[in-house]
Amino acid sequence: MSNDATNHFVPVAAELLDVIVETPTIRTFVLRPARPLRFRAGQFVQLELPGLGEAPFTPSSSPQEPERIEITVLRTGLVTDALHRLEPGARLGLRGPFGRGYPVRRFPGQDVLVVGGGVGLAPLRSLLHHLFADPQSARRVSIQYGARSPAELCFRRQYDDWARRDRVTFRATIDRPHDDWDGHVGLVTTLLDDLDLDPATTYAVSCGPEVMLKFVAWKLRDIGFPAERIYLSMNRSMSCGMGLCGRCNIGPYYLCKDGPDLCYADIEDIPYALG
Repeated sequence: MSNDATNHFVPVAAELLDVIVETPTIRTFVLRPARPLRFRAGQFVQLELPGLGEAPFTPSSSPQEPERIEITVLRTGLVTDALHRLEPGARLGLRGPFGRGYPVRRFPGQDVLVVGGGVGLAPLRSLLHHLFADPQSARRVSIQYGARSPAELCFRRQYDDWARRDRVTFRATIDRPHDDWDGHVGLVTTLLDDLDLDPATTYAVSCGPEVMLKFVAWKLRDIGFPAERIYLSMNRSMSCGMGLCGRCNIGPYYLCKDGPDLCYADIEDIPYALG
């Protein structure tokens, strides 16, 4: 594998340093690329398992640490099953980064609402790293996160740290009551009913299952958010990463080039954009 920084067809070699078990089906893979892999929060990479294939993932680590990339993976198929069996020392490949990333240049002086579901908190975690690194990057940050059960809540080791930060609020919910949970119960959209945020001065960013994105977008519109202030992370069906294979288009947009974080104003009127 080559270290060619200019050829996005050629993967950069990376060593697997550690595997962090997040939930029974989600693991975070800590990688050291052969050269620093600089990316913006929200951009994605193609992670290659030599001899088997590759799949797109958005790093969950800090963009300020390009020499150490964390990728959080839900076990869902052939490549992800094989990844979950890997141990430190394994050799992988990384292509990218691809996509535009989150519109962080719009955030200074504004509040930022982060809405995540399940493993969808992983790309948003990279955004949180960016926002926490610079107090001027946003006025306030509100994190609203949901999963089906307590066992499926990702990054639980960090919740207390997030909640203790100045100008940051954090709330988590699970879909149904559970003996091991005494917090909020209900879909993540129920956390949006009593936000202490002005939609006119807040940008909302959401990532999770596509059906969740649909209802989050509808809920945000119902409570007064302009479509221009809603961004949805739509990490689906991306293959080549460069708009050549035509698998990831939504209307005139290619998720790998124009996204994967699309402004809702651009897709609100496209039939079946969110399933």
